[in-house]
Parts: sequence; C-alpha cells; structure tokens
Amino acid sequence: MRIDILTLFPAMCEAVVSESVIGRARQAGKVEINCIDIRDYTLDKHRRVDDKPYGGGMGMIMAPQPIYDCFQSLCSEIGSKPHLIYLTPQGKTLTQERVKELSKLDNIALLCGHYEGIDERVIEELQPEEISVGDYVLTGGELPALIVADAVSRMLPGVLSDDECFEEESHFNSLLEYPQYTHPSEWNGRTVPDVLLSGHHANVEKWRREKSLQRTLERRPDMLENAELTKKDREFLSNLKKE
Repeated sequence: MRIDILTLFPAMCEAVVSESVIGRARQAGKVEINCIDIRDYTLDKHRRVDDKPYGGGMGMIMAPQPIYDCFQSLCSEIGSKPHLIYLTPQGKTLTQERVKELSKLDNIALLCGHYEGIDERVIEELQPEEISVGDYVLTGGELPALIVADAVSRMLPGVLSDDECFEEESHFNSLLEYPQYTHPSEWNGRTVPDVLLSGHHANVEKWRREKSLQRTLERRPDMLENAELTKKDREFLSNLKKE
C-alpha cells in the first residue's frame, strides 16, 4: 500500500512515520509512506501558500493552486488518482471500521490543512473524503493525518507480527479491550487475577471476553449495538445489567 501525506510540514510527519512499528514496516517494504511538501508546488517566488480570507476575519487561508498542483503531480506520478482524504473537524469521525476499509485500498493521499483552513474551491474541485479524528480543533491536519496513516498501516499484512495483535484490541470488534498485566505478579499490594496465572487457556479466554464485555457496557455501551455477540455474551451482559 502507498500512503502520501500532503503537508506544509513534511519533516514533522517524517519524524513520526520513521519510528516504531510503522518505521520498521516502511524499511521492510510493507507500506510506502511519502511526506510531500505542498510548498514545492506554489507559483509564489517567496513560497507562500496562504493569504488573507475574503470578507475579512482572523488568520490565513491556504490557497487552492499549490494544493491542486501538488495532488495533480501525485496523480501523474502514480498513474492513477489515489483516494484523497482531507483531515478536517467537519468530516465524519474516524472509526475502526473505516480504517479496515481504507487498508484494503492500494493508494490513499492525506491532505493536511493548516492556518484557518483551505480555500473551498479546491475542496469542490478535488472532492476528497472528509475525516475528523474527534470533536476538537488542532493547529493543522498533520497529527490527524499521522493517526490515519498509523491506524491504516498496522492493519496491513506483515506490519504486525500476527493478526491477533490488532484483532483483540479496543474497537476492532466493537468492544473495548480487556485489562492487561505483566510482571511482577504483585505490585504495590495489587495482584494479577488468579485466572491469568492458572495456565488454563479456556478459562483465560472466557475471563478476557467477559472483561471486554463488562468494560464496554460500563464505558462505551453505545458500541455494543455494532458488536457481534453470541448468546452467551448476551446472557452475561443481561446478568450484569441486573446487578
């Protein structure tokens, strides 16, 4: 898979995608991630990419020309039009289900806005999918783009050591993850649950499933509407609600 991040701050993005799991995946050729500087495509001799908004107001607006030319250059390089995503608070909130869908594409391009946003005309022209990473405002689209790149990359074959690494995580199956523990078995007077020390795999799996269901019911009951629940799951949740 190829992911291109269109940004005014490529060094910032490069620093993140070069580290940890995603950095190793890039080196191994499991995913290609490029950080493209939108400033390289401006026609302004001073490399300006923004200007004051028509109608007045605070801040600056990113101009359409550099963004458009940057994306067109990318299309020419790839030989096709990648799926374009504009990171904006006005977009649909990112979900694990959408991440799964995006991970099946060959090419995605992540457009990072900055300042007070980008000229509406380039949005109308390019028709990107608009995605938000939450109901809050950040300085620019770089952090949201990195979130998308990370979430999508780790779903790709070979990026994680085993599919189980993400299949049991929070949100993957519309459930929150169960509690996790490591050594030592006792810390500050708190002990690891006995079932996890028992070596009985069936009991461990049962405990983990029930804790996952319990956490989801307590913290994010809305997620249960989309979860794939067995008859035993529903009986367990029903008993919890009665307590």
